[in-house]
Amino acid sequence: MTTMTAAAPETEGRGGLTVAGGAVERIAARAITELDGVGGAASRVLGIAVGGEDLDQGAKVSARVTGTTATLDVWLSVKYPLSVRATTETARKHLIHRVGELSGLDVTLVDITVTALRSAETETRRVR
Repeated sequence: MTTMTAAAPETEGRGGLTVAGGAVERIAARAITELDGVGGAASRVLGIAVGGEDLDQGAKVSARVTGTTATLDVWLSVKYPLSVRATTETARKHLIHRVGELSGLDVTLVDITVTALRSAETETRRVR
């Protein structure tokens, strides 16, 4: 996680703006929740899911900020039977727009990893 410092054109000489990578990560994770059919990714240890993917849980996001640009790595699940390609392309465009709008940064790259396909019907398991 890095930060950027830049003076906005209309504030030249009055100060600078610093946006931390962690702030960009939180903005992106929140922006993903605005979309239908995408959800969170389970925590992983050595590549093995711990817990389950949950459409109601937030996506995992890592951000790198350099100057006035940001790049994002996103891990999420997609609701089955939605098209993975179409859903991730919609998510990518949405993230570029919303993170740029809310942070003032240019989002130049969004890498998305789909960790699971989730059924619309959630299965509830009970201990007996």
